Amino acid sequence: MIVKEIKTKNVITKSNLPVCEYSVNPYTGCTHACKYCYATFMKRFTNHPEPWGEFIDVKIWDKIKNPKKYAGKELFIGSVTDPYNPQEETYQRTKALLEQLQDSGAKLSIATKSDLILRDLDLIKTFPDARVSWSVNTLDEIFKDDMDKAVSIERRLAAMETFHKSGVRTTCFISPIFPGITDVKAIIERAKNQCNLIWLENLNLRGSYKAVIMAYIKEKYPVLLPLYQDIYSRGSRSYWEALDTELKEYAAKIGLEYVTNDDSMNHPFDAPPVVVNYFYHSDIKKSTRKGR
Repeated sequence: MIVKEIKTKNVITKSNLPVCEYSVNPYTGCTHACKYCYATFMKRFTNHPEPWGEFIDVKIWDKIKNPKKYAGKELFIGSVTDPYNPQEETYQRTKALLEQLQDSGAKLSIATKSDLILRDLDLIKTFPDARVSWSVNTLDEIFKDDMDKAVSIERRLAAMETFHKSGVRTTCFISPIFPGITDVKAIIERAKNQCNLIWLENLNLRGSYKAVIMAYIKEKYPVLLPLYQDIYSRGSRSYWEALDTELKEYAAKIGLEYVTNDDSMNHPFDAPPVVVNYFYHSDIKKSTRKGR
């Protein structure tokens, strides 16, 4: 593992993501090494010849001079890295960021696959309406180990439960959903009592990792290969349309609201979670760019 410290002028950058006004990434690279990681494009902005997942740059920045400028603003921590990589235990850059932003009035959303975030629970609770999401796309630890080097699914769910019981808004991010592999209903059933939102996102294959995932399916799940070819080579949406209908009916059956936007981000804390479908997020991004 190649670990380097790099100086950066500002760790907080303007964002065009529909969920935030600023994105914050205390690291470049991610040692969780997810095989399906969309953030591999970040490699072209580094001088690393190593494969994605085998390096991490630790960002060093001057103390934030005017944190109150972010009061009321949405800051998304972890858009292209996991802010709680194992290296965070040593370098504590995410913790430093939170300490510098404390009492600023900034609204935080944090995305992770780790339970190291438990270390900062008391600190995160000081932020207004802080939200934390954990990615969970399987309950099968063997499949999880094939896909990433992050902590176990059970450790993620246990951290989610602890945060939820502590009064922090939590999201179970069922992403990416692998066709024919991810049991979405089982994950919803497992997480529904310890989260405020359940986000659904389909597996998107593009760039260098498309071939990696297709080769994996061919080797480990050959019976699913025709389905994956139909979706990822011929562009069919029929699987996602059918799954959308199925999950909508399932959510209604178990008493959960099912929506296709994020208008319910701040629904009552003690209410059952809302299931939010982001299957067609490419359409959402196009709409956002057009200002709709």
